[in-house]
Amino acid sequence: MPDDALARLRTPEGAAATARAAALLAEGVDVLAGVARLRAEVGPELAGPAWELARLRARARPVFGTDADRLFLTADTLEQAGRPELAARRAARLLADGTDAAADLGCAAGTDTVALARAGARVLAVDRDPVARELTAANAAALGVADDVWVVAGDVVELVDAARGGEVAGCGAAVLDPARRAGGRRQLDPDRWSPPWSTVATLLERVPRSVVKVAPGLDHGRVPEGIEAEWVSVRGSIVEALLWGRGVSAVWRRATVVRDGAVHELTADADPGPAATGPVGGWLHEPDPAVIRSGLVSLVAADLGATLVDPTIAYLTSGAPADSPWVTSHRVGEVLLFNLKKLRALLRARGVGRVVVKKRGSAIEPETLARQLRGPGAGTATVVVTRVAGAPTALVCDVSG
Repeated sequence: MPDDALARLRTPEGAAATARAAALLAEGVDVLAGVARLRAEVGPELAGPAWELARLRARARPVFGTDADRLFLTADTLEQAGRPELAARRAARLLADGTDAAADLGCAAGTDTVALARAGARVLAVDRDPVARELTAANAAALGVADDVWVVAGDVVELVDAARGGEVAGCGAAVLDPARRAGGRRQLDPDRWSPPWSTVATLLERVPRSVVKVAPGLDHGRVPEGIEAEWVSVRGSIVEALLWGRGVSAVWRRATVVRDGAVHELTADADPGPAATGPVGGWLHEPDPAVIRSGLVSLVAADLGATLVDPTIAYLTSGAPADSPWVTSHRVGEVLLFNLKKLRALLRARGVGRVVVKKRGSAIEPETLARQLRGPGAGTATVVVTRVAGAPTALVCDVSG
């Protein structure tokens, strides 16, 4: 979004145009007809930007709630923005010792800036991108925290290199969210992030009250000694991975699972090692991805009295269902070496016509296999394709109907 378009959208006329675009979207008007009607009603300069902003706000609403209707966003900053309840949680933990000045290093649309300000900090929001700075200023004003936010141009690498005395840019706390995409492609190598891994490591070393958002697939070997790594999932999907500076770190690893509005935390002070393996019992337990990525599966296994089905696969098994936030349980009906013909015949015999396919440690495509297994029966089942004691295996679970 160009600076001039954002400036127009922040005027009363821009707000009215965006509200009109939102109403058209709510009516189900398609983009061509909607923009044409807007051009006729509000003029060509506002029509396109207002339609795009209204569309982005509609996408943001399930995550940001009522704040979404006041936010200024671009497609890129919406993708990068974290969930507000998680941003508030991070801010509260970062400022728990009474620190009252924080830097948002690479502020994008300013969602972390707003969370820090709402938590009571005076916030220095830094970015080289003028659009990011304008978005942050606009969102701080729209959400009522502008008096506690200073938006400045700056190079994060230079600021972190100059950090001294536990502070960066005069602030005793900092949030850093490196850009992990370039040219529309995900950058898997942390040295190619912007700013790069060297800046991440320097910030964590020099500013004890800091937190860095990293890729969920980050190699554990990259995590510096004394730094807590945390993986956070919401409704079964990892939404963020965090590295906490030494002034905030409390444990070695943390898995955080948000389910039905409740936050569950699993922690370890040291590597707990692998879980034992054993034969498939009456129940299969699928650990939450945050538990898997944090390396804490063995803690869950011990709590459930469960074992791994294979030393290289993160599926647990036991003789009983589990009432646990850390796993999803499936009742095991049949266990057979993977063979498409035999698996199809077994499902037909059970009257199963529709299946959900899950896999781990297998090259099969779940959607393709689900189509191949579809039949005339009215029953349903979950088919888990994995390895058991090294052998390709299909587990037929949750058979109903």
